[in-house]
Amino acid sequence: MEKSPIYLDCHSTTPVDRRVVDAMLPFFTEHFGNPSSLHSYGWSAEAAVKKSRETIAQSINSQPEEIVFTSGATEANNLALKGVAEAYFNYGKHIITVQTEHSAVLDPCRYLESLGFEVTYLPVNGDGLVELSILEKAIRPETILVSVMAANNEIGVLQPLKEIGALCQDNDVLFHTDAAQAIGKVPLDVQAMNIHLMSMTAHKVYGPKGIGALYVRRRQPRVNLAAQLHGGGHERGMRSGTLYPPQIVGFAKAVELAMAEMVSERERLVGLRSQLYHHLSQLPDIHLNGHPSQRLPGNLNVSFGGVDGQSLLLGLQPTVALSSGSACSSASTAPSHVLKALGRSDRLAYASLRFGLGRFTTASDIQQVGKAVVETVEALRSLA
Repeated sequence: MEKSPIYLDCHSTTPVDRRVVDAMLPFFTEHFGNPSSLHSYGWSAEAAVKKSRETIAQSINSQPEEIVFTSGATEANNLALKGVAEAYFNYGKHIITVQTEHSAVLDPCRYLESLGFEVTYLPVNGDGLVELSILEKAIRPETILVSVMAANNEIGVLQPLKEIGALCQDNDVLFHTDAAQAIGKVPLDVQAMNIHLMSMTAHKVYGPKGIGALYVRRRQPRVNLAAQLHGGGHERGMRSGTLYPPQIVGFAKAVELAMAEMVSERERLVGLRSQLYHHLSQLPDIHLNGHPSQRLPGNLNVSFGGVDGQSLLLGLQPTVALSSGSACSSASTAPSHVLKALGRSDRLAYASLRFGLGRFTTASDIQQVGKAVVETVEALRSLA
């Protein structure tokens, strides 16, 4: 049997943990009721949803009723951005975000621009971090929302959420963060960080695809949202649609496991990442993309001078499965907008690899991948 490639694309998606699958299975066949139904099957499903909501809320220090289930982080981002824009346009029509955001934030922002909203796209410094002084200057009396992602999906950079939240609080502006890549991997506290809206998803943290959530603050201040899906008034009227208990239970179990193992897993992944970078450092003309330490523990993004990115990916394909950037933009022929925002040339941006280490990555995997990358880059450079 042909051996599967080593999987190092955990920022794209993660395999569902067996423990998560086991937690989900009874809700397909035994506890299959609609949580809205007024009988024992519905009550059983409703109880599981309630417990799951509590688990997810506890992981970010929020209240259970502040968790609104969605189909994933993309829907959560759309609900946050469009929902705030529609609910608060009488107060102002200015939104602030960052050039390196995921398309699930950038595209809704462009849509809102077509409706007459003004969006400021903040630059980042060479490490991919937002400069607080630039953000502060961008805030105006008509600014209603600031949206800055917690952890970048390409370069893994962790933005200073607490400082951004404090700045928004001081200026009476709502603060939204896309935490799709951060949930369960780094500590998140919506109270300490003054976050008003937070998007999450399960499939980046060893849970099922198709389920996510939006945290919506209820007090100090109470955030109002205009619903984007109507029909039944589920989720306190913010997101209609029959809830899917198997996915919700799986999401909660994935978050529970990640929170319990966060400290030890972070230490393990940082060690493996360091080993991988040590291997790659044998090569001349390589460039680390993003802050060297203020990044997700399992993220490493490197540009290789003197090689073609597609040839590099194809050359590695039998050994390792990874990507050059966001999975959502993998079909695009344009260089990564994230790397361009860091100041990388088109040539270097095209010749970049995003290594996403995860729960099932081993030291042996890193040894093999490091060796394969070095050999492939050297071979491509000799041909060039």
